[in-house]
Amino acid sequence: MRCFFHLVNGRETIPDDTGLEVIDLEMASAQARNAIDELRQANGGNSDDWSGWRLEIVGPEGSLLHSLDLEPALS
Repeated sequence: MRCFFHLVNGRETIPDDTGLEVIDLEMASAQARNAIDELRQANGGNSDDWSGWRLEIVGPEGSLLHSLDLEPALS
């Protein structure tokens, strides 16, 4: 199945027009977590720039399958 990974913050969307072929939602979620880790590393570990943003995993028909916050959870 092809999934798309859109960056969303409520006011703005950065769409993924290419998507990625995955076996299942578990694989899509793992790919999303990897992408979030890469974004954080590219930003020097500073999550302030991604405050309020999330990565939405969307199916080929446009339905939201899963959503992950880009800012780390407070512990």
